[in-house]
Amino acid sequence: MMTHDMPTCMVIGATGGIGSATCRLLASRGTRLLLVSHNEEKLRTLADELDAPYFVADATQFDQVDAAAKQALEALGSVDAIINCVGSLILKPAHITTQTELERTIALNVTTAFAAVRAAGSVMRDSGGSVVLFSSAAARVGLANHEAIAAAKGAVEGLVKSAAATYAGKDIRVNAIAPGLVETPLTEAIWSRPRSAEASKSMHPLGRLGKPEDIASLAAWLVDPQNGWITGQVIGVDGGLAQLKTG
Repeated sequence: MMTHDMPTCMVIGATGGIGSATCRLLASRGTRLLLVSHNEEKLRTLADELDAPYFVADATQFDQVDAAAKQALEALGSVDAIINCVGSLILKPAHITTQTELERTIALNVTTAFAAVRAAGSVMRDSGGSVVLFSSAAARVGLANHEAIAAAKGAVEGLVKSAAATYAGKDIRVNAIAPGLVETPLTEAIWSRPRSAEASKSMHPLGRLGKPEDIASLAAWLVDPQNGWITGQVIGVDGGLAQLKTG
């Protein structure tokens, strides 16, 4: 399926907590990467660290993601995988969530995921490959004050199933990871305060919050062609949050 001895992967949202951990893990395993982010300064630093090409793009814009995928083909010779790590977090009840906040949440979580699938459908249609998107435990279990993010991630889960069916005949696999609370810069306002950190830990049956590496390991596993009979799945990596009740 792959046209090179070393697999290739385009990582969108490469400079975030989960994105950078995923890039570092894949690079350590010999995967050749194209790093994509809107933050050029952070992107250049990570690209220098990993000796990888990069592309500055707003992942909410289809044309920019298409251009990144085209650059990945030119730089790497093939695109075996696309991982979209772009996302956001908003914790508000619906009645005080503004329309602008909801639209931004949809753009960062749903539009970016859709853009990644579109790009994969173009650059992988002759060679096959793997797409990894991100859902959330909040789309799988009702959590108070998560209406906007739950709605967005629920849409991502629907996209995973439909796209996996659409592109199965092209040997393009589409899966998603649904994390619990992971200690990243995005969620720092929660885990950096002892009181909210303890409350969050208590919601996860395994008694701790996630690390970016917990998520990166599954992302790397899903894009590995040895696991090529898996598609249309949303896999929780959440310390048991979405499925278990221990109290």
